Amino acid sequence: MEIDDQPLSDAARRTLATWHRLLERNAMEELDPLLSDRIVFRSPVAHTPYPGRDAIKLVLKTVNTVFQNFRYHRTFASTDGSSVVLEFSAEVDGKALKGIDMLRFDEEGKIVEFEVMVRPMSGLQALGAAMGERLGAARETLAGKAPRH
Repeated sequence: MEIDDQPLSDAARRTLATWHRLLERNAMEELDPLLSDRIVFRSPVAHTPYPGRDAIKLVLKTVNTVFQNFRYHRTFASTDGSSVVLEFSAEVDGKALKGIDMLRFDEEGKIVEFEVMVRPMSGLQALGAAMGERLGAARETLAGKAPRH
């Protein structure tokens, strides 16, 4: 998705272009160079944010197996060039949904915050149920703690 007319910083623009390439391949294990050490993921179905690289990679890798017919439609950038909103649509278990990914970048163009919002409620509920089934055993990772072995 081109954003040449958007005021994103060059570093954020490069990160966003790489994000789109990784998403196409569901290569979330390659996200580390794009993520700030302070990365926080805010889920549309959880009150508590998920801190850390392991949590965001797990959530994004999993959601990419849950979504069907996912695609981005529009991109909006903040006037200061540090944030972008990506509008998307997808289906989960036959339920259509619309949503936005809100990304905030640091000065180096690394993602500091990744927040997702989804509607309508039926789509959000289907997403929450599908993600809960797949991530139920990953509570420590989602809380930002290293898994016990």
